[in-house]
Amino acid sequence: MPPKKKRPAVHAATVLALLAGSVYLTVELRKDEQDKAPTVQAVTDTPDLTNGTGQADGKQKWERLRNPDRSVLRTEDGKVLATFTDGARTATLSGPSRTFAEPTNTKSKVVTDNWVRLMPEIWRKGAEKEKWFKDWFKEFAGSEEDDIFAMAFQYVEGAPVKKDDEGISYAGDASFGPLNPNGSEGNDLREEQSDFYDYLGIPYTFRDGTTIQPEAKRARAIDCSGFIRTVFGYRARYPLMSSDLAGDGLPRTANGMARGKAGAPVIPLKGVGATDRPKTIDVVQPGDLVFFKLDARTKQRLDHVGIFLGHDAEGHKIFISSREEVNGPTIGDKGGTSRLDGNGYYASGLRSAKRL
Repeated sequence: MPPKKKRPAVHAATVLALLAGSVYLTVELRKDEQDKAPTVQAVTDTPDLTNGTGQADGKQKWERLRNPDRSVLRTEDGKVLATFTDGARTATLSGPSRTFAEPTNTKSKVVTDNWVRLMPEIWRKGAEKEKWFKDWFKEFAGSEEDDIFAMAFQYVEGAPVKKDDEGISYAGDASFGPLNPNGSEGNDLREEQSDFYDYLGIPYTFRDGTTIQPEAKRARAIDCSGFIRTVFGYRARYPLMSSDLAGDGLPRTANGMARGKAGAPVIPLKGVGATDRPKTIDVVQPGDLVFFKLDARTKQRLDHVGIFLGHDAEGHKIFISSREEVNGPTIGDKGGTSRLDGNGYYASGLRSAKRL
């Protein structure tokens, strides 16, 4: 990964605060659905993954699989401990089981023992023998530090505000964007183009030297790609581009992310038409970015992106994304159930998937 440019002190302070003081958020199903403030995430069991050193107990074995090319770490009896995909920094580790839910917008719940994290380097065959990986795995195998899923749910409806030591609110209930004066319910009700720096309300200097100022009307707002950039970029530190064209890293829009160089294709993009819908989606893994074609007005552009979470309690493949219908990040049902299987609104619009 190219070296990062130095960012203003406020960003360094933010990162230190995130690493030192961040706690897990799970939005649990509550008896009183009027109480929208999520409680702390419940870790419900202990995996047979780690000992006191953070390493997996017992004998382990590595296996190489294809489509996509990846390395899988298993226990001696075959249980998957972790998956690492060639060309991607995203790793999926087994850990304590957690429950994620959003009762104000859906009955769906996700109970998962998957913990999705970013490695410091892109995975390649044989990387398990390298020092950087051994050091990283020792630190994060069995860790309960915030992962991609925990971060993502820190922006759903009712999520409490979290501030760093500079007083910047880096997490909490996010909206999708300001009301569109020319929009209506189901037709561009809210404006797009709210990115993480709008949510934070601070100017941000990207690695290419571009500085972008936040718009006051977009405070505490992130659109679908802005949500991905908030979680994977600002929070998990994946490199960010200032647009779809400048520099390297994660582009600004869903279309840019789908078509850009960042990450490893899991379901390659063939086209945006109805006949280009993937024939199978079994290859998607928790943490993958999933891309949709939902609006004919965007022509050949992909126009929506979310994070695949895995299966919900009813066995459906579910994802989280920021949407105007719910006014922010959600796994909710308003405007279309958050399922990739079946023939619903989002399932029918799925066109590709990528592992960052």
